[in-house]
Amino acid sequence: MQEWWRGGVIYQVYPRSFQDSDGDGVGDLPGIMSRLDHIASLGVDCLWLSPIFESPQADMGYDVSNYTDIDRLFGSIEDFDSLIARAHSLGLKVIVDQVLSHSSDHHPWFTESKLSRTNARADWYIWADPLEDGSPPNNWPSVFGGRAWEWNSTRRQYYMHNFLAAQPDLNFHNPAVQDAVLDVMRFWLERGIDGFRFDTVNYFFHDEMLRSNPPARRPEHLPYAVNPYDMQEHVYSKSRPENVVFLTRVRALLDEFPGTTSVGEVGDSHQAVELMAEYTSGGDKLHMCYSFEFLGEEYTASHFRTRIESFFNASGDGWPCWSFSNHDVRRHITRWAPFSQHPVELGQQAAALLMSLKGSVCLYQGEELGLPEADINFEELTDPPGIRFWPEYKGRDGCRTPMPWEKGDAPNGFTTGKPWLPVKANHALLSVAAQSQDPASMLNFYRQILAWRRRQPALVTGDIEFFDTAEPVLAFRRTIGDTAIICLFNLSAQSLDLTLGGLDNAIEPDPVSRRATLKDQILTLGANGFGFIETPAAETISVQFA
Repeated sequence: MQEWWRGGVIYQVYPRSFQDSDGDGVGDLPGIMSRLDHIASLGVDCLWLSPIFESPQADMGYDVSNYTDIDRLFGSIEDFDSLIARAHSLGLKVIVDQVLSHSSDHHPWFTESKLSRTNARADWYIWADPLEDGSPPNNWPSVFGGRAWEWNSTRRQYYMHNFLAAQPDLNFHNPAVQDAVLDVMRFWLERGIDGFRFDTVNYFFHDEMLRSNPPARRPEHLPYAVNPYDMQEHVYSKSRPENVVFLTRVRALLDEFPGTTSVGEVGDSHQAVELMAEYTSGGDKLHMCYSFEFLGEEYTASHFRTRIESFFNASGDGWPCWSFSNHDVRRHITRWAPFSQHPVELGQQAAALLMSLKGSVCLYQGEELGLPEADINFEELTDPPGIRFWPEYKGRDGCRTPMPWEKGDAPNGFTTGKPWLPVKANHALLSVAAQSQDPASMLNFYRQILAWRRRQPALVTGDIEFFDTAEPVLAFRRTIGDTAIICLFNLSAQSLDLTLGGLDNAIEPDPVSRRATLKDQILTLGANGFGFIETPAAETISVQFA
């Protein structure tokens, strides 16, 4: 199927923390290959590999020094080929992370660029003269703290870096840079991969006039934020209109390889949904985009509804990819704990909700185990922003700790050596081995609901229509052809009753529902309960509090 990605489920593997095969404490490609059966057993369509390319690892691989080779930390290019072949034999697609907005400062392109203002790659990166007082050319900050400008004494200029100083930003206004990164993509497509996840896809272009950003207007971003980056609206340093034109070049390349796909990460706190829509509309740009809209603290019906409706109102033919956890944010079992009294109930509900939204789905490794955020001590940190902003912001290491595979003592089957990040005791109790033996476990619920979703075309590609309900109830209908599925969620820790007007009294909630009972049109949803009810699409159903 050419559009396998539409409504598909992607499983994100963070290679450092999935499985170590050689005892050095860091996960690798042979380790991932040895655990592919686990991924396939979930019933997902695709795995996404976070960066595995050659890198000094200043930002755990998001600082690439060679885009066309595998870092020895993870194995060899032959290991990569073997992994692709094995995944394909199991019916799994494979997409790889492409970090194109910036490279490592060890990349040969940058090594040449910084030598002079006249060499062949002098303008492959974003260079600027200082102001008369020697300060940087504008007020742009780095996401990881401090200014987005680093002085180079050889060129006597500043270069721009949206993240670490070791991650200089490429100059996409230069057509040669665009051609070079497209050549990188072609290299991997010809090697047999099924597409790309694009890191920071809205960061490719900057304002050539280098105008300063205005202050943030939204109250939550006003002084004083933990990170000053949140105190600006980044209208000039990212999300520029030129980005759209380049994405059409990306799509044209992907279209040369039928069946491949793309998903872009939109990093923006002001217009994320609008950018997602713009970048996926028209069928000539990205296939999918995700943002951080559902990766925050809010767990309310209005939040989910408004973001989804805003996306489809902005782009009738665009396609989102929704996720609740990934390698950049606290795990959702911890983020949303205030809305539940039991992590398993919360985890089941979150899984059911994610699987029923219109769009594709991305799961993050360990999500299927219901892993909470690991409590990392300062001396255990490796993440640069966590070290810089501790303790108000503890960084991303808490969601990046190794997978617990086996029962018993840490590191629970991840490595025979010392893991690069610790496996905490509460994670060890949630190992794959322990949960596989428990029919009521989170792991087995994920397997159940993924298998059920696959059998429900309405949930994969059907339309979505929301019922007008008050908090904490989120209710919507997914419809395809003559079939509809009513999806109802109690996003709270208190039981409640709903009247489902127009519903046939003989109908029962699907067995995949949890803490949901229906009698005489009264649906009782227990704490974090949810119900799925299949009805004919032509039936008129109403939802209100009993």
